[in-house]
Amino acid sequence: MQVDFVQALRDIGREKDIPLQTLSEIIEAALVSAYKKHFGATCEIHVDIDWDNGTATVFCRKKVVEHVENPHTEMSLAEARRLDPTVQQEEFLDIEVSPTDLGRIAAQTAKQVVAQRIREAERDIIYEEFSNRDGDVVTGVVARRDGRTVFIDIGKVEAILPASEQSPLDGYRPGERIKVYILEVKRTTKIPRVLVSRSHPGLLRKLFELEVPEVHEGIVEMKAQAREAGARSKIAVVSRQESVDPVGACVGHRGSRVQAVVDELRGEKVDIVRWSDDPAKYVMGALSPAKVSRVTIDPATRAATVIAPDNQLSLAIGREGQNVRLAARLTGWRIDIRSEAQAAQEGAARAAAASARAEAETPEEPPVVGEADILPGDEPVDAAAEMPAEETPVPPTPAEPGDGDDGGPAACDEAAEASAGVG
Repeated sequence: MQVDFVQALRDIGREKDIPLQTLSEIIEAALVSAYKKHFGATCEIHVDIDWDNGTATVFCRKKVVEHVENPHTEMSLAEARRLDPTVQQEEFLDIEVSPTDLGRIAAQTAKQVVAQRIREAERDIIYEEFSNRDGDVVTGVVARRDGRTVFIDIGKVEAILPASEQSPLDGYRPGERIKVYILEVKRTTKIPRVLVSRSHPGLLRKLFELEVPEVHEGIVEMKAQAREAGARSKIAVVSRQESVDPVGACVGHRGSRVQAVVDELRGEKVDIVRWSDDPAKYVMGALSPAKVSRVTIDPATRAATVIAPDNQLSLAIGREGQNVRLAARLTGWRIDIRSEAQAAQEGAARAAAASARAEAETPEEPPVVGEADILPGDEPVDAAAEMPAEETPVPPTPAEPGDGDDGGPAACDEAAEASAGVG
């Protein structure tokens, strides 16, 4: 059976990048559907296609049995031997049933099957091509806008750039060429859905890989990046070779390399920081372009206290806290910034509070009188030494029944007289 659209399918295959093997399977499925639609065959149908001659042969496969019960799927051994003398019982024999004309309905069926299978093959090819490119950067052309959503033509499919993934600095004019970062690829009933971004930090990393050979080759490693799309970005780099300066390699001759990245990001500022395994030094560099005096690290809470000169405080913090916020994201440390004047005031306040606490916690001691504090004539008097021995007061003894008044009042009077003499 002559196949009229073989050459047309070849052209479609080249246009849509569909392999010849896939096209062959598509035509086979279309011809099988058309044959069954036209003849109502119930046996197993398969098609052999000769692409060189543009012909296709249809076969009906039947089982060879001794007694035929279902003539649509079985044939007798004697009948099979007339077609193939070597065939044995219980084997399958392919019988050619190629029609000379399938008819209009069958041809329409074949056309629908071919169109459907080609769309499915195209979807699968596009999905396989982009599914492995998550996190990659591709160059596209702005095709159109639908509300705030922008559609980017990246070749075989229009990628979707939602408003949440756009940069405020981009204009997205139709026909404009831009680089986009592939976020994800989803399989759908139609063309695969490719979601891209212009605000993802991964775009910054990929742009440096494209512009800086040392980064692409792994000589310079980007340890971290932090980005606020449309405003400012920071990257931390380190070199694996002592002879290569990581910051200089990313900046390029007269800033040519970093400027290419800035141009692609439509003027977004980019700070390149030297990564360090010393947290204090790393935090100090992350706050550039500000110059700070010192950094105190608390590993337990992952907090860094930064002291900056008074004239560098606003630069270290940045507009609306942007610089210190990006530095915190880049380093992974919580950063608290103070000026030198504020640090001095807080230090004085802490010292005063500590002194007050120390005085409050010190116990009071009784005053000690020294010899220098005793004036002439004020020598201490030893009352026991000046008191006559016989006048030493004696505690009264309890009165016994029958003793009368002997000893009781007299002892009290003698003690009173002794006390008066001492005074």
